[in-house]
Amino acid sequence: MNNHEGRQKILIVDDMPINIQVLNESLQENYQIFFATNGIDAINVARREAPDLILLDVMMPGMDGYETCKILKSKSFLAEIPVVFVTAMSDVENELIGLGLGAVDYIFKPIIPELVQRRVKIHLELKAQRDYLAKFSLQDELTELPNRRALESCLEREWQQAKRQSSHLSIILIDLDHFKDYNAACGHLAGDEALKKIARIISEILFRPLDFVARFNGTEFACVLPGTNLSKAEKVAESITTAVEAAGLKHPSSPTAPVITLCTGVATTEPDHPSDTKTLFANAYTQLCLSKR
Repeated sequence: MNNHEGRQKILIVDDMPINIQVLNESLQENYQIFFATNGIDAINVARREAPDLILLDVMMPGMDGYETCKILKSKSFLAEIPVVFVTAMSDVENELIGLGLGAVDYIFKPIIPELVQRRVKIHLELKAQRDYLAKFSLQDELTELPNRRALESCLEREWQQAKRQSSHLSIILIDLDHFKDYNAACGHLAGDEALKKIARIISEILFRPLDFVARFNGTEFACVLPGTNLSKAEKVAESITTAVEAAGLKHPSSPTAPVITLCTGVATTEPDHPSDTKTLFANAYTQLCLSKR
């Protein structure tokens, strides 16, 4: 592996060291390079390193390139990595097989370094553009938190995980108090700054790697807490409430307090209890409405 932090990652998969060497020499100056000499190792490296591009030999003993590509494309967390087949077989039939499995291109042996460099550059530029668009389709523009679409995806994913592991899953819904009055008194620019500060405060409270926070609607935020029971989730909600009040963001027109405050609603799944994500969300929203009253 050639380590260059911040550079795009390429995984080269080939059972012949000489082929890996040629590709590595062509690409190592501009990219982080990872190697694998068989399909199983390739899948494990891809899972661990999340490369931006995979250069995959077709003819390998055991699991060949086609089977490796099929497995890569069957995994949701690997399926978006573009695969370019590297092969000595230049017939149309084999090319159609690879493209049908989800590969984006073919590079034919013997390897011509300049051609490899240009094709790799094109596919990595396209990957970067797709990643950029995907990021902003799931991100709230103002706070840079995940948005409602990302929240729904996370909730469904963690729900399935909780079912498999028979574990708790909690959600906290948050709504800022009298925020329309804040915007009216202080202006929308000040309101935007306050929302960004509150987003940062909530994010700092949720320090565990799997904890998730999103802005899903105007002044409303949601936290998804995997493996967390009701009492622990309520403590997290209390910590968020206390931290936002302690920030002392002055609210000149609030009938509740001289600073911005919020209400929370908490709901938790019970292991093996028949339900769904909509019910969990609805239960938390009911608790939020009771809190606001």
